Amino acid sequence: MSNYRESAERIVEAVGGKENIAAATHCVTRLRFALKDESKVDKEALENIDSVKGSFSTNGQFQVVIGQGLVDKVYKEMAAATGIGELSKEEVKAAASEKMNPLQRAIKTLADIFIPILPAIVTAGLLMGINNIMTAPDIFYTGKSFIDVHPGWADLANIINMIANTAFVFLPGLIGWSAVNRFGGSPLLGMVLGLMLVHPDLLNAWGYGSTDKVPVWNLFGLEIEKVGYQGQVLPVLAASYVLARIEIFLRKRIPDSIQLLTVAPIALLITGFLSFIAIGPVTFTIGGWITDGVVSIFDAVPALGGLIYGGLYAPLVITGMHHTFLAVDLQLIGSIGGTFLWPMVALSNIAQGSASLAMFFLNKNEKVKGLAATSSLSAFLGVTEPAMFGVNLRFKYPFIAAVIGSALGGMFITIKGVIAPSIGVGGLPAFFSILSENWGSFFIGMAIVLVVPFVLTFLFGKFRKAE
Repeated sequence: MSNYRESAERIVEAVGGKENIAAATHCVTRLRFALKDESKVDKEALENIDSVKGSFSTNGQFQVVIGQGLVDKVYKEMAAATGIGELSKEEVKAAASEKMNPLQRAIKTLADIFIPILPAIVTAGLLMGINNIMTAPDIFYTGKSFIDVHPGWADLANIINMIANTAFVFLPGLIGWSAVNRFGGSPLLGMVLGLMLVHPDLLNAWGYGSTDKVPVWNLFGLEIEKVGYQGQVLPVLAASYVLARIEIFLRKRIPDSIQLLTVAPIALLITGFLSFIAIGPVTFTIGGWITDGVVSIFDAVPALGGLIYGGLYAPLVITGMHHTFLAVDLQLIGSIGGTFLWPMVALSNIAQGSASLAMFFLNKNEKVKGLAATSSLSAFLGVTEPAMFGVNLRFKYPFIAAVIGSALGGMFITIKGVIAPSIGVGGLPAFFSILSENWGSFFIGMAIVLVVPFVLTFLFGKFRKAE
């Protein structure tokens, strides 16, 4: 306990003291500060604290990487020792957003919406991977799948597939819950809105292009297509914003005594009509344009697209802009049945872990060696912050080596057309979320990002005589 207290006090001192902290909270691995003046941070003092594995600033927050399981203990001691109240992430984000420009606020908004539902999506991706292993041919038996040879397992695979697909079938419900909550409305109304957009009475969005006749509602001469928005992102995002604005407007003007009977029905009715009349069709078309644009770029020059995205993903993580591509991934999955972007994310994570592992063998400092070993393992399992911010960016050349390896790996798997039908764990277990027919190419891509960053980091380090 005294070690945690000492670490907490030294961290507070290194970030400029209690008077420089506007707000503070923590996530799974990091302390998150909204600081009044980030120029007062003593980076060198931070790096000399044993419990600190790195630090960085993004989206108006200064974040200190502590590690899973330890960060909450350090935070509690910091709150007890300094009197800093335990605030929610939303309160800290609100304090930090005051210093953001419009682009940063837009990126932060997307992150706030999609990060809460990410565990459900990743879990679904892993379960879909297990189902794919059981049902895909040529994995265990030539020309046959596991359940073809062992039919008694077929129903188990079917149940796993049903559980896995739930998060994607009802994705608008998850997004609606998170988005309306982010926009200041009632999250349960957001969930109802999202589920309304995938109601069984509606024509499934995946069958929209193949049907001969689209069913319609006839409202006094106005024909409205009865089309659902399964797997779509933009319609529910826009509708959620409208619902939250309407709900907030009504709550300010309707007496408390009758709000329960009036606010939700009016807000949902208005938003529902607007969603099917205007919001849905317009955003569905825009989403199609975005999908077609991304696909056409990678179809035209797959090598260049893979090289650029594979190389830029890690730098995007530093800025926080990588969160915007989660929406693109989900849009691609809903529109074309898979994403070619997420496999490059998985390779980027592995590349960061490989570069960090090279620093374990290269560096003579015991603290750096220990940090490099543990953070590389974390990156190989999909959590890159300790490796990226604690090791690779600190020494710079490991980060550059990881980016080079990631770019080469991304180029290769893009040329080979590697597709992920879902999003899973972005590290070595990522192959579970890759189509089995693409495993060979993906494993070669994994070999590239394991070998190239390690070798380049080692050579750069020897050249620079790293210690």
